[in-house]
Amino acid sequence: MLLMLLSMVAGPSDSELVRRFKGGDRRAYEEIVRRYQHKVFSVCLRWLRQPAIAEEVAQDVFIALFRRLADFRGDSQLSTWIFRVAVNHCKNNNMYRHRRAEHRHEPLEGPERDDGPRRQIAGNGVAADSQVFTSEAEKLVQDALEKLDEEQRTIIIMRDVEDLSYEEIADILEINRGTVKSRIHRARAALALILADKVNPQDIL
Repeated sequence: MLLMLLSMVAGPSDSELVRRFKGGDRRAYEEIVRRYQHKVFSVCLRWLRQPAIAEEVAQDVFIALFRRLADFRGDSQLSTWIFRVAVNHCKNNNMYRHRRAEHRHEPLEGPERDDGPRRQIAGNGVAADSQVFTSEAEKLVQDALEKLDEEQRTIIIMRDVEDLSYEEIADILEINRGTVKSRIHRARAALALILADKVNPQDIL
């Protein structure tokens, strides 16, 4: 009885929301957006640095999720799957902007899309650098992350910023747990080298 009451307070599980969505309940999708929108935006902002672009990419992540959620088989946790989609969108956006040598904000508004949900990422959450990078130390680390290669930056963000488990990271990157640990060690060593003249390397390693 107690477990039932606690589950009612906590709300439906991710798997229950997916089941309801597949059954035609679009409100289940709206709950998934509410549950993960700020985390997805935070991940995008860590990757892309520019709030306007991060918001646009976060919106695209949820549009992609809406289109693909019916095919989600539950082989991994929903949160892991969402994070994988977010990381891939950030990588693609970085490659696109690099190719186009684009260093200005992209417009937030665009034509309405008929084959997906209305863009609905809330603007009252974390929405600016000053709210995400709350200290000079965080800004220092973020600047250093930008100097890492993509593989190292990705795994540092997942493990040390988003606090994902080794198992979750292995699932997202489709590598084994031992490889995750070795990549984290190398990435932390590279980050410590970049920050060597600013912080004590032992604080990173």
